[in-house]
Amino acid sequence: MAKQAKRTAKEPVRIRVRQLANGNQSIYLDYYSNGVREREFLKMYLIPERTPLDKQQNKDTWNAAQAIRAQRVTDLNNGAAGIKRDRRGDILLAEYLNGHLATIDKLAPSTRKLTALMIAKVLEYGGEKVRLKDVDKEFCRGFVNYLLATDNAYTGKPLTKCTVDNYFTRFTFAMNEAVRGGYIDSNPVHALSATDKVKPESSTREYLTIDEVQRLIESDCRYSDLKRAFMFSCFCGLRLSDIRALTWGAIEDTGNGGARVAIVQQKTGETLYLDLSTEAVSWLPVRGGAGDPVFNLGCCSMISRNVSQWAAAAGITKHVTFHTARHTFATMMLTLGADLYTTSKLLGHTNIQTTQIYAKIIDSKKKEAVNLVNGIFKH
Repeated sequence: MAKQAKRTAKEPVRIRVRQLANGNQSIYLDYYSNGVREREFLKMYLIPERTPLDKQQNKDTWNAAQAIRAQRVTDLNNGAAGIKRDRRGDILLAEYLNGHLATIDKLAPSTRKLTALMIAKVLEYGGEKVRLKDVDKEFCRGFVNYLLATDNAYTGKPLTKCTVDNYFTRFTFAMNEAVRGGYIDSNPVHALSATDKVKPESSTREYLTIDEVQRLIESDCRYSDLKRAFMFSCFCGLRLSDIRALTWGAIEDTGNGGARVAIVQQKTGETLYLDLSTEAVSWLPVRGGAGDPVFNLGCCSMISRNVSQWAAAAGITKHVTFHTARHTFATMMLTLGADLYTTSKLLGHTNIQTTQIYAKIIDSKKKEAVNLVNGIFKH
C-alpha cells in the first residue's frame, strides 16, 4: 500500500506584501481559519532601500509586523480554545503607543517625531503602568491640562496652544487607530466637550502672489533641482514629503503636454490621483527610470536655507519655506476661480474645513481690494 504523504497544516496567519504605485510595499496579514480567508491591512509600509537608514527602518517595520502576527495567532488559538480574551485589559498604554509608533513609518519624519514626543508626554502624565482601558474622558481631560501646565524644555516658557493642539491631535489619531484595531470600543477623546479641548491660535498661511511667483521664476537658485521641485509644488500643491518620495513610475503621460500622478500621501496615507497642468509638467526634469526619484533633494535644513536665500535674492521679504509653495497653489486656485471642493480634492485634504482656511484668506484680500477706493473721492 502506498505511503500517504504527510499533510502540513496551513499557518493560520501569514504576512504578505502588496506592491504600491509609489514603490512602497503595503504589509498585510492573510488569515486562514476553518476554510475562511480574510485580510487585515496593517497600514505599515516597506520603502525602497536606497540608504542604510532605509534598511534599518524596513527591518524595524517588519519586526513590528511579526509581533502583530504573533499576537493575532495567539488570539485565534485562544478563541479556538473557547477563551475570551479582553485585549483592552492586558495591554499597557505604553506598549500600545510604542507599537503604534512603529506602524506609522509611512508618515512624514516630522509627524513621526511629533508622535514620539506626544508619547513621551502621555507617559510623563499617566506613567508606565496605566492600561489602555484606563484611558477615559477624565484621563484625556487631565492630559490636556497637564500639557497646558508644561514648560517647553528649550525656552522654559509654557507650551504654546498650537503645540498642545498638535500633541493632542496625534494622541486622538492614536486612539482612533486603537478603535480600528479592536483594542477599545470607542475613542474617549470624543467624550470631551468643546471647552475641554484646546482651541489653537489662528495659524497663518504664508503664500506667494502671482507677481512673487514670477520673480522666483526669473531669479537664480543655487540648486536647479530644488527650484524645479519648488515651482512644481507651486503648480500642483504636493507636499515636500510627497515630492521627495515621487518616482517616475508614478507619473503617467496623458498627451498634449499633460500628465497624471498617483501617490500615497506620506502625511495622510490616502491615495491621491492628480492631473498635472502643462505648467507643472514643464518644471519636471528629464525623465528617468520607473524607480528613480523625480527630484534629488538634500536634507531639510539645506532645503530650508536655500529656499530662504533664493526668495531673498528675488526681493521677497516674506518668510518663505518649501511649504509656502503648497499654500501658493491653494490660494492661486481659489483666486483664479476654482471652487472650494475641487481645490480640496487637488490638495488631497481629508476635511474640507482645512481648505476653508485658504478661502478665508482670499475673502480677506477681496475685502482689502474693495476698500482701496475708500478716501480717494470727495463728495
